[in-house]
Amino acid sequence: MTTTDVQPQGCTNFKLRQLLRTVSRHYDAELARAGLKGTQFSLLSHVVRLGPLQPQALARQMGLDASTLTRNLRPLVEMGWVTQGPGDDARSRIITATPSGRTKHAEARRHWKRAQLALNDRLGTATVVALHALIDDGLARLAPEPQTAADDLNG
Repeated sequence: MTTTDVQPQGCTNFKLRQLLRTVSRHYDAELARAGLKGTQFSLLSHVVRLGPLQPQALARQMGLDASTLTRNLRPLVEMGWVTQGPGDDARSRIITATPSGRTKHAEARRHWKRAQLALNDRLGTATVVALHALIDDGLARLAPEPQTAADDLNG
């Protein structure tokens, strides 16, 4: 039997969700020491790194829809770590990390680093590198194809 004869067993969606839940619990346990969930840390990290920026740009960078972004931003705004202020015109908004948000991010980053190193130890660095490569390849292959002007004309 060759490797091309081997077929996947089980549901890929279920297996990925199972892995994601397990990895999320691992990171959440460490980030809780800084008062954040993994999703909040990720969002705060993007705002610190990319901000100030418009909500649409942040959602696009993170692969989120607008309602998910709004829901996930709310606790960060309530804690005073992020602000949503007026943008360039009356209809636009700008998201910015506050000084306390930058401090919280620096604190949480130390916990994230511990979680990352512990995961590398548990799985093995080579496995983590291979996993990242598989994920990147899968995301690239599954990304929606950009529409062309001809596509718009054809339906």
